[in-house]
Amino acid sequence: MWPQLQDIGGRTSVNRKQEKEREKESDRISGKGREQGMKTKTEIKIGDAFGHGKACIGFVTGGDPSVKKSEEFVRKMVQAGCDLIEIGIPFSDPIAEGPVIQEANLRALSAGIKMEHMFGLAAGVREKTDVPMVFLTYLNPVFRYGYEAFCAKCEETGVNGVLIPDMPYEEKKELLPYAEAHNVDLISVITPAPEQRIRMIAAEAKGFLYVMPSMGVTGGTGEINTDLGKIIALIRSVTDVPAAVGFRAGTSGQAAEMARPADGVIMESAIVSLIARHGEDAGEYIYDYVKKMKAAL
Repeated sequence: MWPQLQDIGGRTSVNRKQEKEREKESDRISGKGREQGMKTKTEIKIGDAFGHGKACIGFVTGGDPSVKKSEEFVRKMVQAGCDLIEIGIPFSDPIAEGPVIQEANLRALSAGIKMEHMFGLAAGVREKTDVPMVFLTYLNPVFRYGYEAFCAKCEETGVNGVLIPDMPYEEKKELLPYAEAHNVDLISVITPAPEQRIRMIAAEAKGFLYVMPSMGVTGGTGEINTDLGKIIALIRSVTDVPAAVGFRAGTSGQAAEMARPADGVIMESAIVSLIARHGEDAGEYIYDYVKKMKAAL
């Protein structure tokens, strides 16, 4: 066997390579080497997404079809005009999601995607863009990871907020202290409910409010069966935190109509559908779709 080559300090070439990889990963997590002119992680706020017109918010399931491709797709979304990025952490029982996003979760889990992969994805996205970014996840994965550890990792990798659809308003106090300590906004969800409850949830909102205009799962079908304008008016009566409406797959005109009373639109399943249809080649289709939606708002 050939002896390992050594440098003048006595380290092997293999060790030097390992050190460089560790340094590269450290820089990636810390944010060193980010593109010039970008805000630092501590400067990026969710409110930035709503400071120049209606916000266009794009959603992808992380790791579908791979972490590398998810990062590429997010960059395409930003290039096309997305003001805020929402990344879904794959989970085996995503009860708030429709079939399109459920299937994306299953594809990502089948590919072996874990929580650490999601933090790596977030770090990679943050290295290239200063657009605000939030995770959509469920309470069980956060509980298993550890509330403080999860929030600390979000802060470290540049995640600005977390949306947990199966965490009732009454139970958020368990997670809230850790989120606040690590500058992570807990995003509240508003669904059709009595006026008093809408005001109660909205009054304590941070980051932005995710308004679901009808009961049920995201990416569903059917007509809007609530008075969206009234819901937004109730929110406005108690807070100036922006309110964004979840938008099912549809036309740019429908997106513009839904955005009229709100501060932005969340593209819930349309981008995920494009990924399901085009796989690794979905990038340009995503760019075109987001460009069209942004122009309509």
